[in-house]
Amino acid sequence: MEINIIRGQNQIGGSIIEISSKNAKIILDIGSNLDDKKIIVPEIEGLFKGESKYDGVLISYYHGDHIGLATKILPEISIYMGEKSYEIHKVSNEYIGKEYLKEPKTFKTEEEFLIGDIKIIPYLCDHSAFDSYMFLLDCEGKKILYTGDFRSNGRKSFEPLLRKLPKVDVLITEGTNFSNEKIGKINLTEKELEKKGIELLEGNDRPVFVLMAATNIDRIVTFYKIANATKRLFLLDTYAGLITDTIGGNIPNPRTFFNVRIFLTTPNKHEILENYPQNKIGKNEIANSNFMMSIRSSMKQYLENRSKEFSFKDCVLFYSMWEGYKKQENMKEFLKFMEEKGVKIISLHTSGHADEKDFDKLIKKIEPKIIIPVHTENFEWFKKYENCEIICDRNIIKI
Repeated sequence: MEINIIRGQNQIGGSIIEISSKNAKIILDIGSNLDDKKIIVPEIEGLFKGESKYDGVLISYYHGDHIGLATKILPEISIYMGEKSYEIHKVSNEYIGKEYLKEPKTFKTEEEFLIGDIKIIPYLCDHSAFDSYMFLLDCEGKKILYTGDFRSNGRKSFEPLLRKLPKVDVLITEGTNFSNEKIGKINLTEKELEKKGIELLEGNDRPVFVLMAATNIDRIVTFYKIANATKRLFLLDTYAGLITDTIGGNIPNPRTFFNVRIFLTTPNKHEILENYPQNKIGKNEIANSNFMMSIRSSMKQYLENRSKEFSFKDCVLFYSMWEGYKKQENMKEFLKFMEEKGVKIISLHTSGHADEKDFDKLIKKIEPKIIIPVHTENFEWFKKYENCEIICDRNIIKI
């Protein structure tokens, strides 16, 4: 077998990893670069142009730095992703008017399938995105584990996954959290975040806003639990409401949860609101409720209008996103706008990526002979695993 890191070494996101056997050639993730202002399609023959030379593309989950170029590949190449991951990809892109995959092949956790002579077993893993996967590839007597993005501090237990994973020859792994300022830090768990949020709101009867990604389902669950514990209605706009309704089940959503309400920020989405006749909420009821509202920085005008109907003074805004976004002009402007309305801003966030103890556990369990770091800006960190060969200075690796 041969591994070709087309893109992804020494950078976070945008990975494109080629795996070749005697009879098959596949791609692991096909993400766009995080820093690209617009989609830039690499000149890769047989993948994006010319005659197809690939038998399939595996997508670990729906974030743009893992799936962003999937609609640009040659149409005869099959794309594989998790069932719910695809549904979230579809409804979220459909909502904002972006191109999305039409009919990929979907898989379920631990249901093995073949692409040529490569046997693939997807393993559901814990990440800030719902329905994320690791992939175990087995071919020609060799095993490769590709982690995608993972962590152990969410609402799925890490230990049962570890017990299922075999020893492997090669580990291709993310290392997002190994920038210098994050080394040595242990992630808070979602449950610890929940407890902290409840404590911070003790004695506060004012409305609460939460700035979080609508596709971060674990975080939605965390803040729903905080809202419940502090006796607040949990409010989702039509975008977040549509995503949670698509997942359904025990995820807080405006169709089956009586205390989750859905609100409208733009008139052109009124048709979505009408699908939830029992749980929709209008501006007058919002103004007279004690609530926790999921918001985004693009809602500035909507919030300006609400602030004319009730005072934002002494309200709380939980900032629950990557701190780096605060350096962006639109985010700086939005947070300043909320502060000027009298809102207290509190950071309450935890990472969607593995910390050092997670890697120690994973590597101890699977005992890889070779580690290939991708999705990281600090491959040097992995050199602590002295029993493994760490490959970070060449793209093509034969095993």
